[in-house]
Amino acid sequence: MAATPSTTVSEILKSKSQFEEDEPKKKSREEWRKAKELEEARKAGTAPAAVDEEGRDINPHIPQYISSAPWYYGTKGPTLKHQRPQEDKEKQFSRLDEWYKRGVDKSHVATKFRKGACENCGALTHKRRDCMERPRKIGAKYTGLAIAPDEFSQPNLAVDYDGKRDRWNGYDPAEHKTIVEEFQKVEEAKRKLKAEKLKADGDEDKEGEGDDADDDEEDEDKYADDFDMPGTKVDSKQRITVRNLRIREDTAKYLRNLDPNSAYYDPKTRSMRDNPNEKEQEEVDEDEFVGENAVRFSGDTRGHAKAQIFAWDAHNRGVDVHLLAEPTKLELLQKEYESKKESFKSEAQSSILARYGGEEHLKAPPKSLLLAQTETYIEYSRSGRIVKGQEKQVIRSRYEEDQLINNHTSVWGSYWKDGTWGFKCCHSFIKNSYCVGESGRKSSEAMMPPPNPVAEVSKVEELVEKKRKHSAEESSSGSSSSSSAEDDGIDEEEKKKLEMKIRKKLKKKQKKLQRKAKKQKGADAKNEETDEKSEDFELDERKRKYNSMYDVKAPTEEEMESYYKNRKQFDDPMQHL
Repeated sequence: MAATPSTTVSEILKSKSQFEEDEPKKKSREEWRKAKELEEARKAGTAPAAVDEEGRDINPHIPQYISSAPWYYGTKGPTLKHQRPQEDKEKQFSRLDEWYKRGVDKSHVATKFRKGACENCGALTHKRRDCMERPRKIGAKYTGLAIAPDEFSQPNLAVDYDGKRDRWNGYDPAEHKTIVEEFQKVEEAKRKLKAEKLKADGDEDKEGEGDDADDDEEDEDKYADDFDMPGTKVDSKQRITVRNLRIREDTAKYLRNLDPNSAYYDPKTRSMRDNPNEKEQEEVDEDEFVGENAVRFSGDTRGHAKAQIFAWDAHNRGVDVHLLAEPTKLELLQKEYESKKESFKSEAQSSILARYGGEEHLKAPPKSLLLAQTETYIEYSRSGRIVKGQEKQVIRSRYEEDQLINNHTSVWGSYWKDGTWGFKCCHSFIKNSYCVGESGRKSSEAMMPPPNPVAEVSKVEELVEKKRKHSAEESSSGSSSSSSAEDDGIDEEEKKKLEMKIRKKLKKKQKKLQRKAKKQKGADAKNEETDEKSEDFELDERKRKYNSMYDVKAPTEEEMESYYKNRKQFDDPMQHL
């Protein structure tokens, strides 16, 4: 016995007692095992599924808390009816083809005035105060003539959420068909006129009627209604060109940016108002699609808006003009107004300049050229690298750069020694010489004479002696004895400084020569030393010194030269002068 909203409590309790009497309270272990096996067989597909009271199969994979009905529902077998919408509680909505009727019912028009009808027009569906017709001098109540037809009695529609917002609900396609037929008639008339014109202006060399038929076919192919084009909708009765359909090869608008927070896409009108890639692309001109809103502000749209504002201002000042009614008059008035405005501005400017002067300042170049301003945008990172924008072009010399000649791997002037320039790759001081590589370096080093410390010291002593004589001559010519003593003291100090510098340089050169001599002993001696070190390491690793396996080598002249060039000079170079 199925429970309904009108079922009393006693009937529910009675059905419960009957259900408990028919169904045993507890099942035996064997019955539970058979029920479990049947359920597993139904899930595996070896046994047929359970059938409800309407003859439909029940999915065996549905959970028990969904398939089992409550005790007060009064079911005697497997069912899912309690999970479906109940017919007595389900709200019935209107169908899609049901809508409000428009217009009036012209099929039944009364011939005489009826009691309770409108006193003005004679319709029975409204009163005189709600009548939409022109008020008559003598109403239909007194004349009984020209009684208006009654309006349709509108149905009480129950529209759901989507039905209220359906933009095509109640639309009659026959209304659009009349517009299509009208355009088709216009196209047919154009074709006939063009065919007559071609026949009248045709060449005399055309032979037969077949050529004329071919020309007519070629002209007819120019129209979109005679052949398939992208964006055309083919129908058995008519062919309509749909403007909002895209070409199949083009990318859909909603696929240009898959970010849900990007520009909104309306699927019903197939329109995207804004630019979907506005954040990624800086310049709008380079973007393939900028949105439908860009069309609203392109072309003559701004000019039309200015014309509309001018028309409103002119109408407020007493000029009878309208943009849509008299566009030519408005355009002429606007042109005249602009010309008078420019002439007035120029006259006012010329009068001010004639009175106060300053015309030479107006002929100056713009500030963007004076201050070297530019619109190019460059963004730098914290490390100084360019993140956005183009790097500044390096101003190159008018001389050729990085031009390597005669097998050289470096340019002329990359090496300097003893006041002369040369090539770094081979240490050659001849500009147009041929590069011989490492052998040229070795030969140049071998040809250099070894330094003579005694000769350099003697040179320093000669220089000091010359300076002392010069100071003595100055002192004898007119200086006092005290000043000459001071000069001698200064000469002695300078001599000591020079000697110290020369000795330091000589020590450095002697160390370099000793290092070179050690390197030239031969590869055998080096191998023996490395073997001895490896043996010591293998014998007792605990006694070896820290980092003793590291091969310490003296820096080469090239390394020292690069070090002297690149090192930071903290001392003042002018303090010894």
